Amino acid sequence: MSESLEAQIKGFASRLDGLIRRGHQVRDALAKDSSNPAAIVATRAWQEECGVAINQLSGGSKAHWLARSFSEAFLMRSANGNATEGAPPQKIVQRLLDVLTQAVTALSREDGGPVIIASENVPPRRFEFVHNPELRDLLEKAYTDGRLAMDEGEYDLAMRTSCGILEAIVTDALEYKGLSELAASGAPAGKIADWSFDMRLAVAEKAGLIRGGCARLPAVARAYRDHGDSGSDVSVSERDARLAGQVLNVIMRDLNPGR
Repeated sequence: MSESLEAQIKGFASRLDGLIRRGHQVRDALAKDSSNPAAIVATRAWQEECGVAINQLSGGSKAHWLARSFSEAFLMRSANGNATEGAPPQKIVQRLLDVLTQAVTALSREDGGPVIIASENVPPRRFEFVHNPELRDLLEKAYTDGRLAMDEGEYDLAMRTSCGILEAIVTDALEYKGLSELAASGAPAGKIADWSFDMRLAVAEKAGLIRGGCARLPAVARAYRDHGDSGSDVSVSERDARLAGQVLNVIMRDLNPGR
């Protein structure tokens, strides 16, 4: 095994261990109160990070057993064994924990395990301006995945990915600014984590962190957190997805003027 591959495996193993620890915390929080907004937001963020890690470990292949296991964790089986949408949140978390555990075990195998692709041609970093270094690799991967989804006509996924990245980088900027300074710009009381997507964008604009680019976000994008939930029949058009991607790039320039 090459030193490069060994380093990758160690890095992924550490990352998976961290996700498993957080998963237990998320599961316990849901057990106490599954309707708690903070617990729901934390669960969604954790699930997204799990998805990014599994996608990387499966080499981006939806047919890989890890990718299939991840997708199936969100399904609930009917009496006849057919898959239906809408498994309970706590059950989904436990299933994802099982998938992560399988991934940790597979990392020690030399054949039949996850596919880890190392590229010698590292693309230019787009998210060096993000203050939290742990987010940068995740955002890079999500950005690439979002563009691929757009190219493949998966407009719902493309839009939600762009909005998720947008919320992450704006939240990072707000947290770096600090609540005391944000309060001077009219920010509401309470934790940033409890603010809605719209509220975070509005406060960032009032604080001068970003300009008015978010005004172009379509309504379906502003409600992206709810889109994709069981029973949702919201339709995302190509225009919606493209606008969300364009706004993301505008805000990236606002937060990183030298880009």
